[in-house]
Amino acid sequence: MTVLKTEALTKIYGEGQSKVTALDNANLNVEQGEFAAIVGTSGSGKSTLLHMLGGLDRPTSGKVYVENKDIFSLKDEALTIFRRRKIGFVFQSFNLVPTLNVYENIVFPIQLDGNDVDDKFVSEVIGILGLADMQNRLPNQLSGGQQQRVAIARALAAKPAIVLADEPTGNLDSKTSQDVLSLLKVTGQKFNQTMVMITHNEAIAQMADRIVRIEDGHIIKGGEPND
Repeated sequence: MTVLKTEALTKIYGEGQSKVTALDNANLNVEQGEFAAIVGTSGSGKSTLLHMLGGLDRPTSGKVYVENKDIFSLKDEALTIFRRRKIGFVFQSFNLVPTLNVYENIVFPIQLDGNDVDDKFVSEVIGILGLADMQNRLPNQLSGGQQQRVAIARALAAKPAIVLADEPTGNLDSKTSQDVLSLLKVTGQKFNQTMVMITHNEAIAQMADRIVRIEDGHIIKGGEPND
């Protein structure tokens, strides 16, 4: 089943001589439970694509469907709610709330949405990511790798349709990067979670089920599951 789909997704910044086409008719399909890595050099359009997939920025033209819902048909407030419920984010900067402990950071988006926490599911995620003994620690008491594991747990806790990871190992050393990516893949498989990650690191991209290559705003390979 296709969980994430784009149709002729285009993003243009500026106009006239300063016009920049960051995305040009990008078509992408991602299936349920798939782990796709979007690879491209700096300026290739991969970050712009991820922001569109997550509803963080609106396209100039084209569509993004998450579970068959055209997300940009929603007004801003409705899109914010949809994003919180259906899309999990993992950023390279972790983005943890410094005054909340590990457990509180993980369940914060669920509580923000006014929903009950599925304690059994959250405990399972915490256990798999090796955070069971760290739940009362604050972010500044954790290493970079531990903070990123908390960010992954937070992204999974609300059982989103997709998890989007933006250079999730960008601030980590090579060994910690491998460990974090292994855990990301294991948790994805365990919970049949659909994941899309952008990276410039070819070695890390090889851990994904499929590599999507983007150049100059064009998806040149891997846009379809069998491409």
